[in-house]
This record gives sequence, C-alpha cells and structure tokens, in this order.
Amino acid sequence: MERVRGREAELAELAGMLRRPQGRFAVLCGAGGMGKTTVAAQFAAQANAAGRRVFWVRWRDSAELAHQMVQVALACGLPEAELESARAGRVSLPDVVWRQLGRARRWLLVLDNADEPQEIGPAGEPLADYRGWIRPHGRGLLVMTSRDSSPQTWGPLARLLPLSPLPAQPAGQILVDVAPAAGTAEQARDLAVRLGGLPLALHAAGTYLAGPTSRYRCFTTYCQALEHELPLLLGAEHPDASHPQFARTVVRHTWEVSLDQLAREGNALARPVLRLLAILAEAPIPLSLITPDLLSAVTGDDVTVTALEATFAGLHRYGLLDLPHSSGNAGLASGISGPAQVVLHPLIREINAVALAAEVPHLATWHRALAERLTAAVQEVDEQGRTAWPAAVLLAPHLPVLLDLPEPSSATHHRTALSTLAQVLEHAGSFSAARLLHERVLDFESRTPPQHPDTLTSRNHLANALFGMGEPAEAIRLLRQTLEDRHCVLGPAHPDTLISRHDLACALDGTGQHAEAVSLLRQTLADRVRVLGVVHPHTLASRDSLGLALDGMGEHAEAVRLHRQTLDDRIRVLGPEHHLTLLSRHNLASALARQGEHAEAERLLQQALDDHARVLGVMHPHTLASRDSLGLALDGMGEHAEAVRLHRQTLDDRIRVLGPEHPDTLTSRHNLAGALARMGKQEEAVRLLRQTLADRVRVLGPEHPHTVRTRDDLETASAARRAAQRRQTWLRPSRS
Repeated sequence: MERVRGREAELAELAGMLRRPQGRFAVLCGAGGMGKTTVAAQFAAQANAAGRRVFWVRWRDSAELAHQMVQVALACGLPEAELESARAGRVSLPDVVWRQLGRARRWLLVLDNADEPQEIGPAGEPLADYRGWIRPHGRGLLVMTSRDSSPQTWGPLARLLPLSPLPAQPAGQILVDVAPAAGTAEQARDLAVRLGGLPLALHAAGTYLAGPTSRYRCFTTYCQALEHELPLLLGAEHPDASHPQFARTVVRHTWEVSLDQLAREGNALARPVLRLLAILAEAPIPLSLITPDLLSAVTGDDVTVTALEATFAGLHRYGLLDLPHSSGNAGLASGISGPAQVVLHPLIREINAVALAAEVPHLATWHRALAERLTAAVQEVDEQGRTAWPAAVLLAPHLPVLLDLPEPSSATHHRTALSTLAQVLEHAGSFSAARLLHERVLDFESRTPPQHPDTLTSRNHLANALFGMGEPAEAIRLLRQTLEDRHCVLGPAHPDTLISRHDLACALDGTGQHAEAVSLLRQTLADRVRVLGVVHPHTLASRDSLGLALDGMGEHAEAVRLHRQTLDDRIRVLGPEHHLTLLSRHNLASALARQGEHAEAERLLQQALDDHARVLGVMHPHTLASRDSLGLALDGMGEHAEAVRLHRQTLDDRIRVLGPEHPDTLTSRHNLAGALARMGKQEEAVRLLRQTLADRVRVLGPEHPHTVRTRDDLETASAARRAAQRRQTWLRPSRS
C-alpha cells in the first residue's frame, strides 16, 4: 500500500476514536481528489495490523449497502434467527445489524464514497436521526468518507475530519514516492505547490512522470509544461468518465461527480456558477459580485436570489468552494469587517476554466456579462464610500480580467474602471492593491505612444501609489519624467501638468527635500490660483502642501498661517468631515506643535484623531498619522509615558498595515525611541534607534535627512546611556 503523507493528525484522531469511540463516528470529508479513501485505507491497514476486525463497504446503492451491512453483522456473530426475524419483517433490519455491532467489540467499519447521504436511509428521514444504517451506537468505530462536509447532514455525534490540500513538504514527498527518478525533493516541492497540494493531481503527475514513454520525465519540465499544456496533462477528457467510480480517479472529472450530484438534488446552477468563478482571478471572490442577473445573462434562465444562495451552500458542502483564511487587514486600513467571500482551489479553478472552454466554444456572452458586472461593481464601491472599501480590496485582483477580454470597443471603458478602483483603494490606504491596478493599466497602454495623455495619467497614478507604498525613489523618478512629458505635450499651465508638479513636490517634501518642494509648490499654487481659482480643491491642496514643506524647512509660523487659512476654506468648500478637511486640521496641529504651541496642538490632534477614526477607520494611514502626531505633541508637553504608549500602538499598527520597512513605520519607531529616551529608558531607545538607522540606510539611503536625524539621535541617546551607566557606577556601594 502507498504511504500516506501529511495526514498524521487525521490518522491520530481516528486512532484515538478507535480506542474509545464514546458513541461517536468519524467522517473523512472534503472535495474530490483530497485523498479521503487513501487515508481511510491507511487507517484500516493500521487497525488490521493491531488486531481489529476491519470491514470495508463501498457505497453504490441502498440495496447493496443493506446486503454488505448484513455480511458485516454476520461476521461479527449475528445469529441467523435474528436475521430471519428481520427478513420476515417483524423487526427492523438496521436495528438487528446495529444491535449485533453493539455486542461485538474491536471492529472497524469503513463506508467509502458515501456522497449521497440522503439516499442511505431510512427513506424520508434525515440521516442525522440515526435510525437507519448510519449509527454511532456500536462498540467499534464507524468511519465514513464523503464529499458532503455539512454538519447538518451528519448530526451532532459525527466527528468531521475535513481534508485540505497538503502542505508543500509532504505533497512533494508524494511525488518523490511515485516518481523517485524525476528530480530533487526541492523540485518536487515546487511542482507540488503548482498543483495546489491536491493528492489526486500529485498521484496523476507522479504516475505520468514515472511512465517510460512520457514526454516529460522530470518535475521541473512537467511544472513548466503545465503553463501551456494543463488541458492535456490534467484536463483531458477520458472515454470512461461517464462511469462515476472511474471519474473519481481522473483530475478532469472528479469534481464533475459532485456537480452531477448537485444537479440531481435540483441545483442546476452549480455547474455554471463554478464555471463563472473559474474565469476570475486566483483570489478570494466577494459573493456580492455574483448576482442573479449575471447568472441569468450567462445561462439564459431566470435566476432567483434563493436559488443562487442554495448553489453557494451546495458548492461549499461538497468542498468545491472554501472560505478564505483570515488575513488580518490584508492591506486594507479601514478597520471595517470584510464582506462574504469564497475561494476556489487553484486546480479546481483551472480545470473548470478548461471545461468551460470545451462546453462553450464562443464565450462572448459570458465575457460581456462578466465585464458589465465588474464595471458595475466598481461604480458601486466608488459611490458607497468608506463602507465599500473592503469590497473594493476584494474586487481588485479580479478587475484586470477586463483588459484581457476581446472587446476592443470597450477597452477605454474598462481601463477607466481599473483607474477608478485604484483611486478608491488609495483613499482606503490599500496602496499595494492600487499599485497593481495602475501597473496593469500602464502595461495595457504600452501599445499607445509613451507620451499619450492617458499613458501619462496612468504613470502619474502609479508613481503616487509607489510613494504610498514606501518606494519614494522610484516614485520621484516617474513623477519627474511625467512632469517633463506633460510640460512638453500639454503645456506648463495645463491642469494635468500642475497635478504632476504638485505630486512631485509632495514626494520631494516627503523625502526631506524641502527647498525644492517649496519652490515647486509656490509656482504651482500661483498657477492654480490663476487657472482654477482661489478656492478650487486643487488650489487648496497646493496651499496645504506648501504649508507642510515650509514646516519642514523650519518656517513654522508661515506654515501655521497657511494651514489655518486652508482649514477654514476646506470646511467651507468641502465640509467639516471631508477627509481633506481632517487632514488640514492634522497638519495645522502638527505645525503648532513644532512651533511650541503644544496645548492647542494637543487639542486639535485629539479632535483629528477622533474624526479620522470615525470617518476613515482606526487603521487608516491618516488615522495612524494623527495618533503619531498626537504622541509627538504629548511628548513635547512632557507627558512621555502617554507618548510612549501611543507610539508603541502606532508602530504595531503601521507594521501590520504598511509593513515593517515602510518609511512611516520607521518614523514611528524613531519617535518611540525619542519618547523612551526622554523618559530615561536609554537602553531600549538606543536599541530601537540602531535598528531604525540600519533600516533607514537601506530604505532611504545614508544621506537622507531622516537617516541623518536618526544617526544624530542615536549618538545623543548613546552618550546619555553611557553617562547614566557612569552615574550608576559612582553610586554603587563599595564592598571593601
């Protein structure tokens, strides 16, 4: 028998139940191809070796099951008289069988492929009533294998053991077991990851590689071939696939067994829903994306919400859909809980895409319907604001499919949808997802001239996303290039040129190049006043950014004046709770703190923090910036302990939201170290500053102003630590 890999926990659980069933039975469940029968067979072999009586029953139909169960009872000592009484109709046959199994000891009964539990009986009763052939009452252990993973199906006395794809190491070992001459363990692991750890696919690939006449004989070449030949290697039709037992053993057809069963249960939407999901990206899919109208468009039938919900429930019950593992904020900084979503196993997705292409040679209707739904979903999240940010993050990986659809007349519309969603993601603080969309649009536009206005807009958007992700050098390079191109193509006073100049100035200011930033911003502010007017939102943005740059140069009084004016204008033009208004209040407070007016700064920063948390969410980058600035203000007021608390919290949150090496994360660590030093905790301050200096040298460069400041503060903190150590030496009592 082949060795089972990566199922040690399940086998140990079954072994414990075999020793002490305690009125329960086990169900090995999961999607087709997960190796349920293989695990059951391994466990049966272990039980047999331990001296247990082992019985293996394969589900075919009710009559065959009854016959095999009677044979099990007879082997366990069922008297013929009791059996004849049941055959005469005086008592229930299942009662007689299970009465005997309750008397017998040390047995294991495996009921394999029980994928239609409702057919097991008794007729008209739920299996979970335990009045038919499935009962937890014996003195041995009953183990079922089934694609049905619903607790409602099996009842409260079932111990469900769901099988998931295998991790890379044991999955790779299966390939080595089957095809030992096909390469190294590392190469086998790479192929196993490509196959998603699915045992059936691993065995299929290993068997192919071990074949003497196979075209591909090593793990690496097979893995490479999958990129172009997956329909031939794993997705080929088989002439015997109509036979359910055979179909279970073929990767292309194993999931069709479950879809056929769902269809027999009256769920005709299961197959088209799974095919539709297979067109989308290999990422969690928001359920809100799949609507009755979308299914109606691709099937030509009327689809109701109830039928669609039943379809998702059925697909999940048979393991064809899964729920994604929690991933924290996953780049989302809103602090809002995510919407309902599902994921497909990568291989289920690929094989269903192959099946769809075979079933529907001309997919124009499917593509058109999906494109309309995706663009409508972008419009929905754009209109709904902050509450839709989690849905926008989920939608992002699936949107690039629009640019791959053969609809040239809709290309501009689809490109606009990607750009719109990217801007929503930037507002949500999900810069990495926005960056991917901007890169995809820019790549799509590579077929147009490099100085086309649309291309320049996409390049500018990408640069801003890169800056938000903490890649300032590349962002500044792209912004300079875009400004030069827009200046030549559109002219120096075109609104798009002014956007580029403003964005470049902000990036320069953010990297400490305040003097050049001030020069560009003064020019941009004057041009925007002339071209757009004094209170245009873009004009106010330039005035606000100029205040920040002047503050960075040490001109705090002028910065405060500009920020006060901008805050008043934004309240009047945009409203008191617009995110830019909140940003103005934060910027004013920060300038006040640097000017030494800590009390007013602390009041405004607390208000900004509360407003940001309420309007944008507790984990949004703007909220974290307000908390960081509040910590600085409190530190300046001498409230070092509270400042340390806020900086620790902000550092932890920025690591989670932005990553450990984002410039803002490094700023939080630097500020925490400063507050600790002022509390007298020089040891921890020095440790944090050393770490921050190394990271800033690597991320920003050795001569960046922030790096220089950290180096200076490290020298100061180190000197203070040495002085404190000397004082402790002087104060230490003599032992002489």
